[in-house]
Amino acid sequence: MKLTRLELVDLAAAERALLSVDADPRGVAIMKEKAVFRTVKVEGVPLRAANLIKQTFLAHGAEAAVSRETAALSSEVTDMVLMGTLAQYRAILTRLREQPFGLRAFSETLGKFLWENS
Repeated sequence: MKLTRLELVDLAAAERALLSVDADPRGVAIMKEKAVFRTVKVEGVPLRAANLIKQTFLAHGAEAAVSRETAALSSEVTDMVLMGTLAQYRAILTRLREQPFGLRAFSETLGKFLWENS
């Protein structure tokens, strides 16, 4: 067996990689968002929004890093690093649209950012 490291930077690269092993095209359409990982830095997130974002990411098997002060509830804002696959982001964005504290607008901005760069 031979191992090869793949860095799938966008959906087209993911589709090519999946098709290269003769995966069914219908399966490729389902799997390609699971193959692309995105890390996004967000600056100046209000504390209440940051806590909901982190909880939502964790609930979907993704991750969101916040400042130590956020966990201690001793800061008004934090920067965040969001980590997940495009499939996870799609599910997360759906949930964030339902949340208060400006998260509907944030989810729309983040979604646009992700898919314009994928």
